[in-house]
Amino acid sequence: MRESGKVTYVSLETDESFHGEYEVALLAIEQEFGERHPMYIDGQEVTAPREFEARSPIDPGILLGIFPAGREEHARKGIAAANEAFGDWSRRDWQERVAIVRKTADAMEDRLFALAALLTYEAGKTRYEALAEVGEAVDMLRYYCRVYEQNNGYVFPMHSPAPGEESRSVMRPYGAWAVISPFNFPIALAAGMITGALLTGNTVVFKPTSKTPLAGVNLYRLFVEGGVPPGAINLVTGPGGPFGKIAVAHPDVAGIAFTGSKAVGTWLQRQLATAQPYHKPLVAELGSKNPTIVTASADIEKAVEGVVRAAFGFAGQKCSATSRVYVHSSVAERFLQTLRDRVDRMEVGDPRRREVAYGPLIDDDARLTFQKAVEEALRDGGRLVAGGEVLEEGIYGRGVCVRPTVIAGLAHGHRLFSEELFVPILTVGTFETLDEALTLANATDYGLTAGIFTGDPAEIRDFFDRIRFGVVYANRRGGATTGAWPGAQPFGGWKASGSTGRGAGGPYYLLSFVREQAQTRVTEPAGGR
Repeated sequence: MRESGKVTYVSLETDESFHGEYEVALLAIEQEFGERHPMYIDGQEVTAPREFEARSPIDPGILLGIFPAGREEHARKGIAAANEAFGDWSRRDWQERVAIVRKTADAMEDRLFALAALLTYEAGKTRYEALAEVGEAVDMLRYYCRVYEQNNGYVFPMHSPAPGEESRSVMRPYGAWAVISPFNFPIALAAGMITGALLTGNTVVFKPTSKTPLAGVNLYRLFVEGGVPPGAINLVTGPGGPFGKIAVAHPDVAGIAFTGSKAVGTWLQRQLATAQPYHKPLVAELGSKNPTIVTASADIEKAVEGVVRAAFGFAGQKCSATSRVYVHSSVAERFLQTLRDRVDRMEVGDPRRREVAYGPLIDDDARLTFQKAVEEALRDGGRLVAGGEVLEEGIYGRGVCVRPTVIAGLAHGHRLFSEELFVPILTVGTFETLDEALTLANATDYGLTAGIFTGDPAEIRDFFDRIRFGVVYANRRGGATTGAWPGAQPFGGWKASGSTGRGAGGPYYLLSFVREQAQTRVTEPAGGR
C-alpha cells in the first residue's frame, strides 16, 4: 500500500512521487500483452470456437490479448454456475463477505500502478485518470464494506404488538446477477457493480465490454484472489448481443447491473419487463447531456478551468462530462476568449507522456461521431471557437486523436445541445436570466450531472432547488460536473440517466441488490408448554 495516502483526482495534482512508479509499471505491463485468455465459469477455464483481439487505442499495432468470443451457450453456463453457487455464498455470514471484499480491495491497491498502466494501454487514459480510477475502485469497495457494517448487514430488530413474537427485518439477496460494464471506467464501474451484488450475497456473471476485456480479466482474478469462491463470480467475454439476449430472458437471472448508453439500457429495461415472468431489478447508469451554467457574477478563470477539466478529461468519454455550457450574455465573450486560450494550450496525444492532457478516442466509430458533429455544427451556423480537427500527421497517426472542440452560435434547440456524443465537443450558448438558464439546462431527458459558477449564494440555492440532475456542483474548479468520489458524491442519474434513484458510492446503493423479508417467530411464553 502507498504510504503517501489515498490516490484521488485531487491528490495526484500535488504528488510528484508517483510518476516514477507509474513509468516502471508501463514498461512491466508490456510483458503481459499478447497472451490468450480464457473465460472463467464455475472456476474453470473455458474457451470458445471463435476469438477476438483487443488492441490499444494508442497504437493498433499493440496487441493486448486474444479472448474467447463467448456465445449464448456460455452465458447460459455462467448463469447456471452462479445459481448453483448462490446457496453457499448467500448463507455465509455477511461479515465473511465483507472480509473477502476488503481483501480484494487490498489486492487491487497492491496492483495500483500495474492496473493504471493497463488502463492507459487499453482505454487510452492518462496517468492521472488511470491512477485515480484504480484509487476510486479501491475506495468504492472499502466504502461499501463500511456501509454494510454500519447497517449490521441490513438486519434490523422490529417490535411486534403481539405477545410472544420476535420480529426482524432482513434484506435478502435476489440470486444470480448479470453485470455488464463499459469501456470508459472498466475497473471502477465494473468493480462497484460486482461488489454491490457480491457483498449483499448475490452471485455474478460478469461480461466486460469487448473494448477493454483485459481489464475485465484482471478484475475477475482480483476478486478470486480476494476469496470469492468458484461460481460466485464468473467471467464471459465476447460480443454483447448474445450475452444480453440470454440475460434479459433467462428465468434464473435475478437482476442486471449495467452501465452504458441510454439506447442499450432502455432496451434491457423493456426486454426484462416483457421476457421475464415477473419484475426483476435493473441497476442502470445511462449517461447524460450535462450542463454547466456560468452567471454574470462568476469567477471566469475558475469557471473556465472547471469546464475544461469536465468537458475534455479522457477526451469527453465520460457520462459525467460537461457537454454544454450556458453563459450569461454580459460575460460570454470574455468567457469564450478565456476558454479558447485554455483549450489551445491543451496537449493531445500519447497518454503515456506526462504532459498530455488526454489521449486518443477509443475507436474509429468515435472519430466518425466527432467529424459528423463538427460538420453538422458548421453547416447549421455554428462557429468553431477552438479545435474541430482530427490529428493524423506524425505521432498522431497511430491512434485516433482529435482536438478539444468548442462550438458557439448554434440555436439552443440544436441536436448538439441535446444528444450525448461521448467525444470532446462542447457547445456554448447564452442566457439573460438564471430562470432561462435553468429551463435550458433541464430541457433534456437526461439527468446525471450539472454545475454552476456564480458569486451569488442565492443563485446557488436556486440552482440546487431547481436543477433536475442527480449529481450537482457549485463553483467546482476541479471539474464542473466530473470527479465524483465514493462516500463524497453518490453518483446516480435522474430521468433517463438512471434506473434506481440511488447513486453508486453512496449510502443507499447496496439496497438496489437486496429485497426485504419480514421474519417473525413465535416464542413459547415463560412457564408454558
